[in-house]
Amino acid sequence: MENFIVSARKYRPQHFNTVVGQSHITNTLKNAITNKQLAQAYLFCGPRGVGKTTCARIFAKTINCFHVGQDGEACDKCESCLSFNEGTSLNIYELDAASNNSVDDIRNLVDQVRFAPQLGQYKVYIIDEVHMLSNQAFNAFLKTLEEPPAHAKFILATTEKHKIIPTILSRCQIFNFNRIKTDDIGKHLEFLAKSEDVKYEQEALNIIAQKADGGLRDACSIFDQMIAFTGNNLTYKQVVENLHVLDYDYYFKITDHFAEHNMPQIMLIFDEILKQGFDAHNFIIGLGEHLRNLLVSKDPQTLSLLEVSESLKQRYAQQAQKTETSFLLKALALISRTDVNYKSARNQRLLIEMALLQLTFLTASNDAEKKKMN
Repeated sequence: MENFIVSARKYRPQHFNTVVGQSHITNTLKNAITNKQLAQAYLFCGPRGVGKTTCARIFAKTINCFHVGQDGEACDKCESCLSFNEGTSLNIYELDAASNNSVDDIRNLVDQVRFAPQLGQYKVYIIDEVHMLSNQAFNAFLKTLEEPPAHAKFILATTEKHKIIPTILSRCQIFNFNRIKTDDIGKHLEFLAKSEDVKYEQEALNIIAQKADGGLRDACSIFDQMIAFTGNNLTYKQVVENLHVLDYDYYFKITDHFAEHNMPQIMLIFDEILKQGFDAHNFIIGLGEHLRNLLVSKDPQTLSLLEVSESLKQRYAQQAQKTETSFLLKALALISRTDVNYKSARNQRLLIEMALLQLTFLTASNDAEKKKMN
């Protein structure tokens, strides 16, 4: 049986220009390499799965390349690059601080630092989850981090920058990685689907991108899971069903019923949602997000703030034109109060139902005010 390689590893970027959504980081690193202005230590901060370790490995490969291009990219042909690509390079040392956080672990690393590289110019030490080091380990590392040998470069990666002591922060150049935009994740998923000959619906990929919440590795994992479930044919319906995501059609229908003061249909839709196993709290939060998206869609200038597909943007824009701004503002305030009160409520279903009925009454009161004015 052929060994399966997950997409996050199989399509892991090998060059700076293939890193997704972190151009502010990659451009800076490429400029530092071409201008030969390399710091002794870097700190990569940011959420999980956004490319911190990937960028660290690409940086280690590029600074050891014998023929770096004018654009700051590695050649992928020299002996050093080939050894990096094959995983046999001795110039890169990775330490997982989550499981190697003692003073002895750091002392072992410090002992290795004094040895010069056998091939290439630099030895790069990548310490992942560096915030997990003990205070004693941090202190044992300070002097080496401040004045390492010329051939040694340190890259520290962390998801929790606030846990790192100031004396470490002051010795590093700090790079803050962003959550990756939904559009960027969606484009990368398209690339994966085409590379793997997977049929897909654009909305299915958008749901996966939204579910990943800014983490590309999470998106790749969900993508692999969905392929296993759907058999190389990603449809919106199957993805929503398998990920247990509430179909946005429900929110569009409920909003239409608000405008029509159709209380019975609203109650029936809410009951249907609960019978499908969806959490009432998540539903009301999702309704708040939907109404917020409608408010944003009121103006063409802010329409770009929506992290959804183009077809869905048009749908939001159409419903936004039929929905009063005053209703949206009052509705969002009501939903916000319901969200705050949900956990302390004794009868949580009744709380949500009352909120839905009040939202219906909001539109009725708006209509009544208009009639009086006329």
